[in-house]
Amino acid sequence: MLESQPHILVTGATRGIGAAILSSLSARGARVVGHGTRPAPGILAADLSASGAGDRLWAAALEALEGRIDVLVNNAGVFEAIPVEAPDDDWQASWSRTLQINLQASADLCRRMVLHAKGRAPEGAGLRGRIVNVASRAAYRGDSPAHWHYAASKAGMVAMTKSIARGYAGQGLLAFAICPGYVMTGMAEDYLASRGGDKLLADIPLGRVAQPDEVASVATYLALDAPASMTGAVLDVNGASFVR
Repeated sequence: MLESQPHILVTGATRGIGAAILSSLSARGARVVGHGTRPAPGILAADLSASGAGDRLWAAALEALEGRIDVLVNNAGVFEAIPVEAPDDDWQASWSRTLQINLQASADLCRRMVLHAKGRAPEGAGLRGRIVNVASRAAYRGDSPAHWHYAASKAGMVAMTKSIARGYAGQGLLAFAICPGYVMTGMAEDYLASRGGDKLLADIPLGRVAQPDEVASVATYLALDAPASMTGAVLDVNGASFVR
């Protein structure tokens, strides 16, 4: 763990997994700035579908955190269907939007974290910072025929995380990824019905989908406690619905 009170930026922090991560980190005494589509207390607004939004969010977060960010948690993402039969313009637009939000904005923020960490004096065991990227089991097992772009974006996030870990471990920057499966982010009955109900659960040996606080506990561990030798690790949180 970094020696002083950690300063942390969490994207997609207004609901679901992101809100649970923000709450969990705050409970551990971290100073956390969240991100959402609308401003709120402790939340910076940014539309990550816009080019350069990640850089602008970083600048705002750095100012809010008095010039120091110790941990970046990239959680923001979209899961929007586009069938292969869609008109060409719609297909292109959907791919562009998904890759921009899920991968490009995350990459821009990771780049800023790398540059920021390289310019900082090390703390603790030579650490300068951490990155936690929330990807998906879709990175490994793929997704539905209408979600190629989602799976591709999350596979890119995993590859990016591993590249950062390999490239900057020696400079004190650690990088990790989490691959959840389905996570209960709404009312249980409506959530399950919208995703196939009993058929969905039959694909999960645990017999239920994950809860946001379960994913948040993993993110908090990686952000604050995971040993340096774990850098590059990808942790699954999917009830054994996909094992590698």
